[in-house]
Amino acid sequence: MTRHDPTPFPLGGPSRSQPEQVAFHRTELSVILSLYGRMVAAGEWRDYGISCLRELAVFSIFRRAAEQPLYRIEKRPKLRGKQGQYAVIGMNGQILKRGNDLRTVLRVLERKLIRAVD
Repeated sequence: MTRHDPTPFPLGGPSRSQPEQVAFHRTELSVILSLYGRMVAAGEWRDYGISCLRELAVFSIFRRAAEQPLYRIEKRPKLRGKQGQYAVIGMNGQILKRGNDLRTVLRVLERKLIRAVD
């Protein structure tokens, strides 16, 4: 008589062929792209790039395509309970704003929109 093992995977859990990636959700991208569109209309920003990595997702904002990003909007879910999972980082690497509410974190960039329109 053979015994049937009900667990299809070893005790360590299912093996994954590739690591999970952190990505922006559709609602998060909607908030970010709304701000991005207004800054493009104001002539401040020209291009963007999105990177989905194992530990974080990054939305990079460029004045021109060939430059370093002016700003990076990062999502690090592991920091949700600590400093906040969202951060806006300047060109020099300085953290401009951090928190768990994306709209609140992006306000630091909206202030620049108000100055651009004046």
